[in-house]
Order: sequence, then C-alpha cells, then structure tokens
Amino acid sequence: MKGFGPFRRYLVNPSWKAAQGLKVEGLGEDVDVYIKEIPVSYSRAQQVLADLWEKVHPKFAVHLGIAAGCRSVTLEQTGKNHGYRDRDACGQCPANHCCVEGASSKLDSIIDMRTLTKQLKGMGLDVIYSRDAGRYLCDFVYYHSLHRGNGRAALIHVPASGGLASPDRLVPLLRTIIQAMLSQLETLPDTACTSE
Repeated sequence: MKGFGPFRRYLVNPSWKAAQGLKVEGLGEDVDVYIKEIPVSYSRAQQVLADLWEKVHPKFAVHLGIAAGCRSVTLEQTGKNHGYRDRDACGQCPANHCCVEGASSKLDSIIDMRTLTKQLKGMGLDVIYSRDAGRYLCDFVYYHSLHRGNGRAALIHVPASGGLASPDRLVPLLRTIIQAMLSQLETLPDTACTSE
C-alpha cells in the first residue's frame, strides 16, 4: 500500500493518511499490509518502487493518490508511459517525459476496474471508473508498478478535501474496495494471493 507525501498545498497528503489507517484496520487475517510513503519526486518514487518489487515481492500493489476537485473515489484502469511534463516537488521531470524508456505506451491493471466499479456502485458506494490517471506522479508510479508487477497493481484516487477525504469515512470505504479487488484477483489464473 503506497500513499504519497506532501506536495504543493497538501502538507499532509490524505492518501498517506488513508494508507496509515488501512495498516491499522487491516484487510483481513490472511492479508499482510505493507505501507510506504512515496515522495512526490519522479526519481525518488522510482527507487521506492524498485525496492518494493525487488525486496518486498508483493503479489499485488495498491497505490493511493489524491485527485484535487474530485468528490468521489476513482478506480484507475490504465497507466500511461509518456507525457510527464509537470514538474515534481523537486522541480524535475523524468527523462524524455517518460516512465520506462522503450516500453508500451499504456498498461492496464489485471483488475477489471469497470466491472469492480459497477459492483461497488451496486453496493451504494461512491466510486467512479477512469482510464486517465492524470500524467503526474500518481500515473507515473502506477505505470511503473504495472510494468514491474506485470499488471498486478491498482491506483485509487481519493478526494483531496471534503467529507470523504476524512480518514473516518475514507478508510472503511477503501477497505471495502481493496477487499473487492483481492476477491477479483483470486479468481484470476495464477494470482491467488495473500497480498500486499
């Protein structure tokens, strides 16, 4: 479970607070939850992800980011490889505005976010489906994780402000969403897991 660190006007990033809350709440007795704050830096984020996939070896990685101006939780299907022109908190852009040089232009999660969104909406949850994660650090991290994990990753954008941004409301909602993702994951070939 990854949440982002401070950037711009967000001295405390709601995505990181949500990750911390999920670590405390847990996702079930057979699921280990590993959390790490991702710096809002392209180069430092790449190192955190390299460490995650090379040292922790998660069966599935969930990244949490904020979506300013959004009042719902957004399930992102696709990570994009190119077009990273916005500078990070250190004033940098990735080389060639690209996540992984020579790799596919986009990658999708093995989780069917459209089906999952419909299922969760049917339960009365406030979620939306997206195929455009925004081409900033969230999208960059998501693509990098999809690339390293062969699609075994998810990105959930959470509201940056408003009632749903409070951990008391957000953590139980995210717990339900992630548990639904893990249930879907277990139905896929060769992915049965006790996930990260």
